Amino acid sequence: MAHLFSYRFTSCIVALIAIAVCGSTVAQTASTAVESRVALTTVSGSSPLQDGLQVQAGSAQIRITALRDGILRVRVTPGASLPEDASWAVLPRHRGNSVQVQATQDSSSVGFRTSVLDVRVERNPLRLVVRDLAGNVICADAVGRPTEFSRGGFTVSKDMPSGEHFFGLGDKTGTFDRREQAYTLWNTDVGPQEAVDPLYKSIPFFLSITGGRSYGLFLDNTWRTWFDFGKQARDAYSFGAEGGPLDYYIIYGPTPKQVLEGYIYLTGTPPLPPLWSLGFQQSRYSYSPESQVREIANRLRADKIPSDVLYMDIDYQDRNRPFTVDPAKFPGFPDFVADLHKQKFHLVLITDLHIAHVAGQGYMPYDTGHAGDHFVKKADGSEFVGIVWPGDAVFPDFTRAQTRDWWGGLYAQFVKDGVDGFWNDMNEPSVFDGPGKTMPLDNIHRIDEPGFAKRTATHAEIHNIVGMENERATYEGLLKLRPNERPFVLTRATYAGGQRYGFTWTGDNSSTWNHLRLATQMLLNLGLSGISFVGDDIGGFNGSPPADLLTRWIEMGAFNPMYRDHTTLGSLPQEVWVHGPEQEAIRRRYIETRYRMLPYIYTLAEEASRTGLPLVRPIFLEFPEVMVSGFDGLDTEFLLGPDLLVAPASFGEMMDDYAVSYPPGDWFDFWTGQRMPQQPVGPNIVQIANSISSGANTKFPEPAKIHPLLDTLPVYVRGGSILPLQPVIQSTDDTPQGSLELRVYPGKNCNGSLYLDDGHTFDYQHGAYLRQAFTCSAQGNAVSVDLGKREGSYAPWWKTIEVVIYDWPSAGAAASLSNSASALNTTYDASQHALHIVIPDTPGEERLQVGGRTP
Repeated sequence: MAHLFSYRFTSCIVALIAIAVCGSTVAQTASTAVESRVALTTVSGSSPLQDGLQVQAGSAQIRITALRDGILRVRVTPGASLPEDASWAVLPRHRGNSVQVQATQDSSSVGFRTSVLDVRVERNPLRLVVRDLAGNVICADAVGRPTEFSRGGFTVSKDMPSGEHFFGLGDKTGTFDRREQAYTLWNTDVGPQEAVDPLYKSIPFFLSITGGRSYGLFLDNTWRTWFDFGKQARDAYSFGAEGGPLDYYIIYGPTPKQVLEGYIYLTGTPPLPPLWSLGFQQSRYSYSPESQVREIANRLRADKIPSDVLYMDIDYQDRNRPFTVDPAKFPGFPDFVADLHKQKFHLVLITDLHIAHVAGQGYMPYDTGHAGDHFVKKADGSEFVGIVWPGDAVFPDFTRAQTRDWWGGLYAQFVKDGVDGFWNDMNEPSVFDGPGKTMPLDNIHRIDEPGFAKRTATHAEIHNIVGMENERATYEGLLKLRPNERPFVLTRATYAGGQRYGFTWTGDNSSTWNHLRLATQMLLNLGLSGISFVGDDIGGFNGSPPADLLTRWIEMGAFNPMYRDHTTLGSLPQEVWVHGPEQEAIRRRYIETRYRMLPYIYTLAEEASRTGLPLVRPIFLEFPEVMVSGFDGLDTEFLLGPDLLVAPASFGEMMDDYAVSYPPGDWFDFWTGQRMPQQPVGPNIVQIANSISSGANTKFPEPAKIHPLLDTLPVYVRGGSILPLQPVIQSTDDTPQGSLELRVYPGKNCNGSLYLDDGHTFDYQHGAYLRQAFTCSAQGNAVSVDLGKREGSYAPWWKTIEVVIYDWPSAGAAASLSNSASALNTTYDASQHALHIVIPDTPGEERLQVGGRTP
């Protein structure tokens, strides 16, 4: 949610704001920075380190160390000593890790080797070049463009081969591939119009793909930073910052998935969210008073629209003051929350970070915050006051651990009342009357944080981490208040590593077909930036969607990590039932599909909590060969996990026939079970890299045309997948009635898995979970499905399992279990070419053998 008047600005005003921000930034930097220019042109000395290399370049120093065999850290300073070794993003235990390397040296370079990388610093001109052990260049400083320090900031340039592609940087608009684009990272409250930059988040990490090789680069710098991927120069990309340390990491793959896993190793995995947060969520700015919230809850249940979450935006508050409830609009708040729980709804409240500046009025957040000296200061040492929703407001200084503790304690009454989750908005931070809609850059923060030197810092340094530290304070506060309940925290602004504290979304989008298209690209790039749990405002925040657009958006949202319908003040109603019963029926079917898929989605969520892999994935994350195959649809199609391909049209009001591109292998229509035309299995990533080196290429057949229908979003299942599904429920608090369904799609390396726990506590960390793996194989006219032995002590809700084998040619089949001599009954769905077998549940290993299949 952004303040209303921001959307009445013309594009010229937006441009002027951007200029104002830039101007004030430059002024602040120039007033404090050393004016001398330092360019690193020649190696003047070097010394090997156990884990890397130290290089002198005149007055400048370079330290390159290997944290892992495929992860390098590069620290550069124009002076004699490196800056403080501290980070808001990189986990301390991993920042300090290292591996022993083998030093190398010749007449033209100094360097070292790990088990996978050859790292060299060429002497004259000075140039860092990283290769794999076969001699292929992974990443190299650009020739003739030395690293340079000037006016307190720096610029680094790297070679950019003609076939190099770039992804990441968080929630940027524009093209999916960042090549030939330039971006600024400066958290900004502005609606994501197609050409607006910067936006809400600053994640200075990107993933590069050239042919069959991938690497990532993470610039760990919280100041205003920028990345230019060939917009200014055709043969080089560059990055830099207006101030702060030059401290970056090179993360080698060679696959994109390995790169992303390396970035997550540095910045941390997300927490396992509560199951209810993966259900359907209904919101608007604002549901108020209490009677309207009850009306929405009753209608959702009466129309049997599965749903779990209701949101309340700022209008529930007393005079827009955070951590208050308007007693006139919500007279019996605890009873109201309890009644929602009886209907199996979880309530999420917005809690903006600005605190009303009202002394002596009994407003506890201000009184305790002022007494504890918890607010950001002006340059003269007085409390900074800016205008936001409550009027005059002050802002917590989240760089202080004690301030985060104080903030977390503010949730005590809401937690006591039974509120389930919290939404941290406006935390760029947004200040209506501030320069560039934020606070002055010379405001003072007081860093008091384990692992950091205790010091003051200007807002120019801290601005980009305010949202993340606000989210962190909320998450950690809820953990203290409810130690055995998983917090749900949703934030708009964040920085690298923000995935450690909860969910985010793409901010204030618009109700247009193009914003639906942009949503896919933004969610994919957020996933590639380490943010697994993401969503967008279904239907668009600004404006009111026509019927077909809202229906399409609800269809798409069913396959996103977070599934929230949200809109702005003054827009038309945007609930599922608007536009009549025909549209409602289509939308309900997709929400029901979402709830049927929850076993698969929750399994992906648990995987993300261990590995950081996103739930929604670009095609190349699972099929890197498509980057050299002429594959269409990279910016419109996506995967939910490794097994579901979602292939929407290039969205527009005119739904013309369009082409769907399938990755290599077998694919089945999710809705009909039909096997699609087989795609050739491409070479592996090493073969691809070698073929690129030799000038060869990999081509796949022309994509097939389909005719889009309003009620059918094209979704496909990878051959070789086993998908767990459940019966439809109305809430995740319901126990599914019936069998667990295992959909088996025979194919190469056929496998699947399932994870389950109680969905809301941390008991799973003590063994109260269920984990099970499945495999299948087909030989001749027989298929066997193996159910692995379960891990964990959690008892499942199902007593039977319905195995559905697709691509089965006829009703003739004989089925049996390895642990039983009795034959099993089978039924056949000719329309889907699917054989159904219901088997009893067992925690031990079991093999289902099915014969009679025509080869």
